Amino acid sequence: MDNLRDFFKKGDVLLLTLCVCANLFGIALVYSATRYDPALHSYPLKQAIFLCLGIVIYIVITFVDLEFLLEKWWKVFLVLGLAIILLLLPFGRDDGTGNRSWVFLPGLSTGFQPGEMAKLAYICVLAWLINHQRSFGVSRFTSLLKYAGLTMLFAGMLAALSGDYGMVLVYLFIFVIMAWVGGVQKRWFLGVGIPLVAGVILLWNFVLPHTKFWTDYRIMRFRVVFDHSLDPLGRGWQQSRSLLAIGSGQITGMGYLHGKQTQSALSQNLPARHTDFIFSVCGEELGLLGCCVVLLLLFAIILRCVWVSRQAKSRMSAYIAMGIAAMLMIQTILNVGMCLYVAPVIGLTLPFFSYGGSSTLTLFVAMGMVSGIKMRPLPSWLKDRT
Repeated sequence: MDNLRDFFKKGDVLLLTLCVCANLFGIALVYSATRYDPALHSYPLKQAIFLCLGIVIYIVITFVDLEFLLEKWWKVFLVLGLAIILLLLPFGRDDGTGNRSWVFLPGLSTGFQPGEMAKLAYICVLAWLINHQRSFGVSRFTSLLKYAGLTMLFAGMLAALSGDYGMVLVYLFIFVIMAWVGGVQKRWFLGVGIPLVAGVILLWNFVLPHTKFWTDYRIMRFRVVFDHSLDPLGRGWQQSRSLLAIGSGQITGMGYLHGKQTQSALSQNLPARHTDFIFSVCGEELGLLGCCVVLLLLFAIILRCVWVSRQAKSRMSAYIAMGIAAMLMIQTILNVGMCLYVAPVIGLTLPFFSYGGSSTLTLFVAMGMVSGIKMRPLPSWLKDRT
């Protein structure tokens, strides 16, 4: 009881409230999105169980002093993160999109995504590394090689073992944001970013069109974004239906449980409606107003993570909170962009709203880490110093 009292006194109850509200909203959307198929009727209940577990995990993780653990055992975080990804070798399974991004361990009826869980270990180790390199120079070339090497190790293993390039993009974005707030000089971002963008433009316009890869399904996912008429019945089908669903909802929507595509018995009408395209379900049934509520909740959670980062007792804790904020930000941008047909379909779910056990539990672990950082603020006598 004393620990619970301490949590409500020092932990981030506001962040937990925001996360629970978002997840409850998500469960309501999942319920609507799974009514068309009796085989999916248990999903809302499962998601509610994941929410209850997530709340317990959030409270427990709040009392974990991440900074102390990282200072002592950062190598354990590194090995554990890589070991989780390596589970894809013997236990990886195709998720239906051509990616082996799911792991089903013997004896377990449900699977999980190693890429989701390994993100938190990656954020923690990268935060420790950036903080450790401050004494040597954050922007030194050797320091940058270490950051990039760590990122390529995680992202490269994930790409090679699963082919989940959407998750790889999340890792890269987290790296950029954490390097930026860690103090890496802007000249490095310009020096790497400008040639990289120029290379992608040249590759896209002058090299790929003359190769066999131009019609590869991964490239087609990007091509249909620039030309919606290119493959409307193939690679552009999911996003075309998504855009139709969101557009038909208009301002107030068709009404909860009354969306034509959401409630259609044909799964092809709105594919992956309870996972990747849950935002489209919201747009069709609750309209622009419902979508604004979803985005405001996610924005508030991200903003709270940034606020905690600003109040953190140390740079390393601040980097962890910002890394988690970056994770939420890029997943939200890419998922909503995917639903609006301005980003390719890359299999990323909408945080807190999409159905998924491993995603939900990972998010609550991450939020618990932020709450733990908030629980250990900088002493008041140090706050007054520059």
